[in-house]
Order: sequence, then C-alpha cells, then structure tokens
Amino acid sequence: MRIPDWTPEAQPQSPELMQTIFNRRGGPLLNLDKALLWSAPVATGWNAFFQHVRTGLSVSRKLSELGICTVALLTGADYEYHHHAPDFLTAGGTPDELKALQQAMQEDPSQAVTQAALGPLEKLVVQYAAQMTLHIQVDEALFQSLQSHLSTTELVELTTTIATYNMVSRLLVALQIRPEA
Repeated sequence: MRIPDWTPEAQPQSPELMQTIFNRRGGPLLNLDKALLWSAPVATGWNAFFQHVRTGLSVSRKLSELGICTVALLTGADYEYHHHAPDFLTAGGTPDELKALQQAMQEDPSQAVTQAALGPLEKLVVQYAAQMTLHIQVDEALFQSLQSHLSTTELVELTTTIATYNMVSRLLVALQIRPEA
C-alpha cells in the first residue's frame, strides 16, 4: 500500500466508529479499512453507504457481484476481484461463469459478450458494467434490453452498485491496496 496501515496510535478513531466497522465486517479490519480509517468522515460515510449497497438492495446479489467483478477485472483492481469473486459464487454464480467473465475481458465486453456459460441477462450485465466503466455512456439499445429484464428499482440499484465499485477500484488502484495475506 502506498500509505501506511492505519493504527489506533497513528490516528485515533472513536470506539463507536470502530465498533460499527467491526459489526459490518463481522471480523478483523481489512486492508481497505486500514486506508479509510485515516479519515473519520470518509470511514463513517463509507461504512454507512456500503452497508446499504452490500446488503440492502433488492437487485439480485448474483447480478450485483457480477457487475462488481466486471469492474474489478476491467480496472485492474485485484483487491476488489479477490473479495468479490467468492461473493459471486456464494450468491449463486458458478466457477464456469467466472471463467467466462475472465474470457470476456480478452475481447471487448462493452460491445458484445458471447461466452456460452453466461446467460442472456448475465451477458447484458457484463456489457453494461463494461460500458459504464470504459465509456461512461451506455448504449440505448443495451439499456432498453436491461429494462426488459429488470424493474426500475433493480436497474437503479444495479447501476448504483457498478458506479460505486468503479469508485472503489479507483481508490484501491491509486493507493495500491492489496489483498490480505
């Protein structure tokens, strides 16, 4: 990491903030936490926002994790992929789908995703995440295709998740945050 790991001695934080992070994580601090804790306002806002994005949305967890994994692979955020590929599998994804996603990255996933291991909706999600990540703009035909599969709420939530993890990847890559040992 380009910055030192946070320690309570280097930058004291309130016990309430620490407990909130421990409660959300359900375990020890991750390397990402050790970067965010250098700023109480950032860590507080991050924790509250991600609590909702990670566990409070109605959109399929599998589709969200697929979007997150797509962002991670496209941006080179190894930390993000390290943490979210297992979450994709837990949410109902398969190893074959992850392999297909990795293969799709060898092509231009913002145009068309052709891997047979991915279903029609999964292909659209990968393409959508790729367009949002690589081009910012999303083709109208792609958006309409997603609208035919997802409710407006699900579409807003999927878009928010993909946009959120684009933000995460920028932080992870810029600060060179690596997966835990």
